[in-house]
Amino acid sequence: MTKSYQNYIGGTWVSGTSEIENRNPSDVSDLIGLYAQASTDQLDQALDQARVAQAEWAATGIEKKYTVLMAIGTEMMARAEELGTLLAREEGKPLAEGKGEVYRAGQFFTYYAAETLRQMGDTADSTRPGIEIDVRREALGVVAIISPWNFPTATASWKIAPALCYGNAVVWKPANATPASAVALTEIIAKQDIPAGLFNLVMGAGSEIGQALVESPKIDGISFTGSVPVGKGLARAAIENLTKIQMEMGSKNALAVMDDADIDLAVAMAAGGAFGGTGQKCTASSRLVVHASIHDEFVEKLIKATQAMKVGHALDAGTQMGPAVSAQQLKENLAYVDLGKSEGAELVCGGARLEMPTEGFYISPGVFVGATNQMQINREEMFAPLAAVIKVDSYAEALDTVNDTNFGLTAGIITSNLARATHFRRNARAGCVMVNLATAGTDYHVPFGGRGDSSYGSREQGSYAAEFYTSVKTAYISSGTPD
Repeated sequence: MTKSYQNYIGGTWVSGTSEIENRNPSDVSDLIGLYAQASTDQLDQALDQARVAQAEWAATGIEKKYTVLMAIGTEMMARAEELGTLLAREEGKPLAEGKGEVYRAGQFFTYYAAETLRQMGDTADSTRPGIEIDVRREALGVVAIISPWNFPTATASWKIAPALCYGNAVVWKPANATPASAVALTEIIAKQDIPAGLFNLVMGAGSEIGQALVESPKIDGISFTGSVPVGKGLARAAIENLTKIQMEMGSKNALAVMDDADIDLAVAMAAGGAFGGTGQKCTASSRLVVHASIHDEFVEKLIKATQAMKVGHALDAGTQMGPAVSAQQLKENLAYVDLGKSEGAELVCGGARLEMPTEGFYISPGVFVGATNQMQINREEMFAPLAAVIKVDSYAEALDTVNDTNFGLTAGIITSNLARATHFRRNARAGCVMVNLATAGTDYHVPFGGRGDSSYGSREQGSYAAEFYTSVKTAYISSGTPD
């Protein structure tokens, strides 16, 4: 009998008005469960209870907050294999990546557990005699968190952990494509000794629950990760209530491979960056900007590496790339293959739907050559295991090509020239720059975010998260005149 899973509102598990199926993209015959869809009335209830709970949590001592966050993180890391398997089963990323994601998500909580003990203020002398100034950060209030399906546990965790660390209440709407991971994380948080209503899981369609959430005057901040069109709509809704927003959106990351590059390293970084997670990463390197003098050798080796990648069931040993997350995502991936061909790029390998022992949304990783930076496949985020090689004649042209985009999340260069690497690091218009590394792969204790259409608002992760999840208060204290 298929199990049903509920929303978590006001400290209680509650049924929704309907349910959706959650199926394994590696094997669509595998029904993971039925997941409740909340009503807007239930959302409103969650928001009201979050407001009451937030006041209690904000007044709670920092050591208690430390204990709660540390317990969440520790349990997640201890259960990384179990929860990572669930994640891989419902999202389609290889098992090793699923386990790694859950473990990393646990590290976000343990990091922010420590941050609860490092919340320091500032003092200053006033320009007026007898007055001292105290500056400190206070909780923002009730925070709406809208997270994506591609990193269902990690992205949610790097939002939820700092929100709780700095004294906020959370109303979380996860992506409907990956509800199992959301319920699993919620079950761990629900075990903790926290006020009822402090943390709420409200599952539902973005067009209904998501829209109602961002339009609500009962929230103080919205942290969103998703597409540019949805982000722009969210911003329009939020401005009506002057709600603080933080958004991570699309990308079109480039990896520049220079004439002095270690080609084997470049191929490894390009293939891993482009095809890891089935290309369903905001940090994926879908543009490969390659110097003409090494172009042919690089392409030859990249084709071999791409064709050697093992595509398969996410839970199978040795799988390097799993399926697309859904039938719709696979359809969009194949449409980009056709688009690239129609624009004049040559598909030299992959980009085809694969028939496997189990019915799923499989596609082979694909490489385009003869591409230009003005083609749509190099202007739009494909979110597919597809990469386009763009040939350039110089470092200067490579840098210009890397920067010629509306996005600006990550950018990378493969070079053995320190001066060139330094120049690129300082002049690449991206929030994260990688030297002799793949564009995908960031640490949890430092800021993450981009420029242009990639990000809006303050940075996520590390101590920089405080910029979004807190509000600064400046207090003036008159000490009077001593006797």
